[in-house]
Amino acid sequence: MIKYWKEFILYPDISFMLILFTFLFIFIIPQIFQWEAWMAILIGMIVYTISEYFIHRFLFHIRTPSHPLFLKLIRRLHYDHHVDPTNLKLLFLPLWFSIPNFLLLTFITYSITKDKYITGAFATGLVGYFLYYEWKHYIAHKPIQPSTALGKKLKKVHLWHHYKNENYWFGVTHSSIDKTMGTYRNHKEVEKSATAKNLEKRV
Repeated sequence: MIKYWKEFILYPDISFMLILFTFLFIFIIPQIFQWEAWMAILIGMIVYTISEYFIHRFLFHIRTPSHPLFLKLIRRLHYDHHVDPTNLKLLFLPLWFSIPNFLLLTFITYSITKDKYITGAFATGLVGYFLYYEWKHYIAHKPIQPSTALGKKLKKVHLWHHYKNENYWFGVTHSSIDKTMGTYRNHKEVEKSATAKNLEKRV
């Protein structure tokens, strides 16, 4: 298990985000005992849990773009991950996608709150949950047996998305929005898709 932790932590994009999370946490320490800070952290986490589903479903699974540049971007973001799910370079979200999105959400938060500590706490929750998401995604594609029943279920469900049918089970760290949006089904009732491993070939 130690080798997997090392592989995860030492991957450059993950290392960068871990350093960013550390700096953000240090920044909010003066306000760490304020309830507003913890509320902002929680809101940041919730925002990521929601975006996890909607970005995955409506952006990463967008119908094959005709524009060459957009196709190249979406291949790197997700299409190629379905072709080669265990490839470490395709497993993690690239910084050029994550950082601008985090900056935008942080800017919006500061525009609303006008408070640097609340904004920092929001960003801490956002980046912290992002790292949790990446770890769960990593576990799903590595020969790691999760230690909890929930972890085992989440891994199984994500692998259905990759190997059974790409039109269901978009959540990685949770299935709550899948169940709300009707994209969570009993895998035995879902037909095996011929394009689960090649999203570009979808009609």
